[in-house]
Amino acid sequence: MTSIDLLHTLRQTIGAAHVLTDGDLTAYEQDWRKRVRGKALAVVRPGSTAEVAAVVKACAAAGVQIVPQGGNTGLSVGATPDQTGQQVVLSLTRMNAVRHMDRDNLSFTVEAGCILQNLQDVADKAGLLFPLSLAAEGSCTIGGNLGTNAGGTQVVRYGNTRDLCLGLEVVTPQGEVWDGLKGLRKDNTGYDLRNLFIGSEGTLGIITAATMKLFPQPAAQLTAFAAVPSMEAAVRLLGLSHQHLGAGLTGFEVMGQFALSLVVKHMPQLRVPFADMGDTAPYCVLLENADSESEQHARERFEHLLELAFEDGCVLDAVVAESLAQAHELWHVRESIPLAQAEEGLNIKHDISIAASRIPAFVEHADAVLQREIPGVRLVNFGHLGDGNLHYNVQVPEGQDGKAFLRDKEALVNHLVYEAVAEFGGSFSAEHGVGALKADKLEKYQSPVALGMMRAIKHALDPQGIMNPGVVLARD
Repeated sequence: MTSIDLLHTLRQTIGAAHVLTDGDLTAYEQDWRKRVRGKALAVVRPGSTAEVAAVVKACAAAGVQIVPQGGNTGLSVGATPDQTGQQVVLSLTRMNAVRHMDRDNLSFTVEAGCILQNLQDVADKAGLLFPLSLAAEGSCTIGGNLGTNAGGTQVVRYGNTRDLCLGLEVVTPQGEVWDGLKGLRKDNTGYDLRNLFIGSEGTLGIITAATMKLFPQPAAQLTAFAAVPSMEAAVRLLGLSHQHLGAGLTGFEVMGQFALSLVVKHMPQLRVPFADMGDTAPYCVLLENADSESEQHARERFEHLLELAFEDGCVLDAVVAESLAQAHELWHVRESIPLAQAEEGLNIKHDISIAASRIPAFVEHADAVLQREIPGVRLVNFGHLGDGNLHYNVQVPEGQDGKAFLRDKEALVNHLVYEAVAEFGGSFSAEHGVGALKADKLEKYQSPVALGMMRAIKHALDPQGIMNPGVVLARD
């Protein structure tokens, strides 16, 4: 089957209006961070699982590779076509229905193209909570969240996207449909296929729908912003929070003062607590406490925790939000760091995880190595300390040309950071996935045994190699 024949078949299958070959396709062909621009044979937008299956069958018959795509908000170049102009981008954004809500089972079944924020709103209107929350929630889709096993700000309490999923519907590389949408919390009938596809970044099949967990809404939710004297103190505060808040601890974010200074500089309209403390408080922590009883009960527990933290010396100063609006302002400070960093100029991003107990030693070691090897480098360190995930980013030295710095130093910076991560037993990809951007890093830092099993799974499920080639596993 020629490319012309395939395009004709696809137009007959899903309608010519949903097979895009002309015009500006930048939104589909360029990655979120504008690092890579590819060229697609076509962008196809099926509207149902049956149409997805038909598209995959047609592409498999033609031997044409498929790049599954959700909201295209990924940070690891995992949903971008290559430069050949011979790959089909399969966008799932038209599949955006909530198929079923089961209040008694605390679950709902949703299609892969549903925008995350819309699912949060659907749950909220039903008096329930869908806790997955991340910066791109206004445009990312649940299929993409599942494909990369996205994390976000509430992993410390609810886990990653994987932990929120009860079942999947998947179109295989042969165009068959696996219906695993039972919504069961216990099902030990063979291999766990659901968890095989979650985090596989579209390399084993295409997730078309999922049954996701819901939770009762908390009676109260409080937020505090605390200045701490060191990363060691932040980890001690995390331990106290686990001890005294238990499952009520739903968020625990750490932010370095340089990261916060960028927010002060580029977003002066925001009020950043303790920005004037400088080296006295090199880090700040944002805590969130959800309570099933009442706001009074939540506030009493929060205040007791902070009293203990002051006595311990792991907190120097703190403010507790007095209203939902104030809580949103505090979270907005944290969520504005990436944008402020972009305003400051080009930077090198890292999404790493280390056991929380080892993070202080890692930061001390990695900071020293980078400052020694690249004098003047600026470190934007922030992230989800509650689950051991840091966005350990490197800003270009002040006054230097950003493009030249990335050209000359990015490989060295990545090498230094990832070597330190490996030394401390961590992961170079905590929540952003591997994509094509880090496939070579997987080859270097994953064990040969693990890589062998991954390749065996890939070959068994996708023997033609048509599903998102070069993503996760480097091309042979």
